[in-house]
Amino acid sequence: MHRPAYSFVRSFPATPANDFQVDRHYLLCASTGALRLEAEGATWLLPPARAALIAAGRPIRISIPQPVTTSSVLFDTEFVPPPPAPLTVFDLTPLARALVAECGLCATEDQPPSRYADSVLDALAAVTWKLAEQPSPVVVPTGRSPELRRALHLTEQRLAEQLTFEELAAEVGLAPRSLARRFEDECGMTWRATLRRMRILRAIEELAAGDTPVTKIAYAVGYTSLSAFNAAFRQLTTRSPTEYRASFRP
Repeated sequence: MHRPAYSFVRSFPATPANDFQVDRHYLLCASTGALRLEAEGATWLLPPARAALIAAGRPIRISIPQPVTTSSVLFDTEFVPPPPAPLTVFDLTPLARALVAECGLCATEDQPPSRYADSVLDALAAVTWKLAEQPSPVVVPTGRSPELRRALHLTEQRLAEQLTFEELAAEVGLAPRSLARRFEDECGMTWRATLRRMRILRAIEELAAGDTPVTKIAYAVGYTSLSAFNAAFRQLTTRSPTEYRASFRP
């Protein structure tokens, strides 16, 4: 039986990056754990209380750094309008979270269609399509050239170290001035700004993984003081790490 939209819940183990594409608009939410999404030269993190809206036919790469449970809804392209962007990650409001949960009860693929389920799906689409107009700022560019992609990979692998830009440039075989130009041209930001985003991205993964103390997370991602970590985290997310972790829970 063809359904214009339906919901499903699934659990996945930690998994390396895989290509992913569906023929429906895909609302993807993490209930526990976190996912990484990569498309169009950028990487997004999807922890609990956030959602990704992926346009039908849009190829993305998904990696799962830790076990995750997802709540998702697939929308037929004729049931809803196109999303505001091919891929958007955004915060879920309490109303949106309640609608996602209700769809999991009344609009699964094996349930017969009903007027009530369709009304809940309509409401969920209206709310999340609107939320998708305000995407999350926690996004990191992936770069185009091999040298910059290697620089980004090395930076991410050595977040806890006090790596200098000159050391990084030497490792990728470029002069510091040339590498700085690559960051500006391909990422639209400096290496220092990219490093800060990578550290916050990793911190959010750790916040979603369990109850590790915030101070320990701060040091693990390369900050030497809790106050500096809190300031950087709030600047990017508008919340403290503790507030952000609390938002994962209903």
